[in-house]
Amino acid sequence: MSTPEVRASNYNVPNALTALRIVLVPFFGWALLQDGGDSTLWRWVAFAIFAVAMITDKIDGDLARKHDLVTDFGKIADPIADKAITGMAFIGLSIVGDIWWWVTILVLVREWSVTLLRLSVLKHVVLPANQSGKIKTTLQAVALSGLVWPLPHGDAHGGSFDAWGRFGEALFYLSQVALAGAVAMTMWSGFEFFRDVWRQRGAVSGPPRT
Repeated sequence: MSTPEVRASNYNVPNALTALRIVLVPFFGWALLQDGGDSTLWRWVAFAIFAVAMITDKIDGDLARKHDLVTDFGKIADPIADKAITGMAFIGLSIVGDIWWWVTILVLVREWSVTLLRLSVLKHVVLPANQSGKIKTTLQAVALSGLVWPLPHGDAHGGSFDAWGRFGEALFYLSQVALAGAVAMTMWSGFEFFRDVWRQRGAVSGPPRT
């Protein structure tokens, strides 16, 4: 007689951290957009919120796998939380003029199309995170973190923006380079995801009957 499978409760620390990331999204956006993005204090507050979100993303995933706390809620809410906080960063930085809108639109269309497809095939196709997806996530976190900082560039000067000097401008443009890499890896990992889903669905359905 087989032992019934025991499912992890949705009320656990990883899911609580995921929920925290979702709650942080509007606060992050509000802080980033204070004074049109020109407030150095609120830019640092926005960075702190973003950093907490990125750290808890790593922690909740590790805890869920280590203690076998993977739940249906976590499978759905975790990617939504990730895309919500990074999406808010892209939109907010486009509003204040630090990221071109076409970049934000391109990235958001890719991210949400992949997320929606992943959720729609969750019961039929299981795809672990590939290496390109991990590189994409890291590059996005680095680029967005740097661009949220109050770094001097173009018309963004004054207060602690200028305190960075040439070093700050160099950091800003290095963050832009990281962003370019993140966009490239975002599109490539998206292509790989759609390709792998197509292959797995074909394998599950099997060859056509003759």
